[in-house]
Amino acid sequence: MDEILSQHEIESLLSAMSSGEVKIEVKQEVDGRNIKNYDFRRPNKFSKDQLNTIELIYDDFCRSFSTLLSGLLRTKVDAKLGSVTQCTYEDFLQKIPNPTILNVFSLAPLEGKGLMEMNPVIAFSIIDRLFGGPGLSTFDGRPITEIEKNVIQRISEKVLLLFKDAWKICYDINPYLEVIEINPQLAQVVSPLEMVIIITISIKIGETEDFMNVCLPCLMLEPIADKLNTRFWFAGTSASSAKDYSQYLQRVVETTDIPLTVVLGNNTIKIRDLLELQAGDVIPLDKPKDADAELYLGSKLKFYGQVGQMGNKLAFKINKACNEGSD
Repeated sequence: MDEILSQHEIESLLSAMSSGEVKIEVKQEVDGRNIKNYDFRRPNKFSKDQLNTIELIYDDFCRSFSTLLSGLLRTKVDAKLGSVTQCTYEDFLQKIPNPTILNVFSLAPLEGKGLMEMNPVIAFSIIDRLFGGPGLSTFDGRPITEIEKNVIQRISEKVLLLFKDAWKICYDINPYLEVIEINPQLAQVVSPLEMVIIITISIKIGETEDFMNVCLPCLMLEPIADKLNTRFWFAGTSASSAKDYSQYLQRVVETTDIPLTVVLGNNTIKIRDLLELQAGDVIPLDKPKDADAELYLGSKLKFYGQVGQMGNKLAFKINKACNEGSD
């Protein structure tokens, strides 16, 4: 049986609690809810579902981006979606390097402008590859030259066209490159405290790896906010026809560069003879002088013909196709 306190003992206990001689432990009840801090000064403009839809859009963009750059650079390029987040425009500018490559673009008929920030490490790797190098980044903190800027502009215009295909299920847009800025402080597309959506993409070209960021102001996307939901996305995906995808693959194939190689003939020599070769030496080949040369597309033998001259350039005249194999 529990012990019952007398009136005197109760009064003594209350007096001790009032004077602080007895410490009171307050039991904090935990209801299992995970409570997060909310910043009322910087409220999120888009819901989790809307961000998931944007994530689907740019995950599709990454696959097209990898295909495009792999064809242009003739090397393997991996592009993977990293994250889709919301922050203020001021916070975004503070996180990117200076100098950097800032492509200011519009998405008509949507109002406003967005940014495609390409890290200089990636930009210089692309430039090195296009200029015949192995694709190593030579960025040392210097600004890009006008020639390098023109090269990046042409690449950026092709990349922005991929936005149209990536967004077509949700909304029909017409991307256009407005200008390229180097200093982030000069690219004021919205006020510093406006909320923006940042899509971070990891890009790997050979041994070079860094990031590209796409910055979309929330004000730009607000008119189509109702279309940014996963249900709308999957409904649009199901409705896409196989013909559209076939036309997309056709465009990719038609714009892919393939190296052509003409082989006049072959021979085998010893390493000793190879080391002693000098200008003026003649190497006999295994074919008569009137035999057709071979034209290779990549590593495949496709045509036979003759080497000649057209104007002031060497040329190759196709005499017949190679019928070996099914391709």
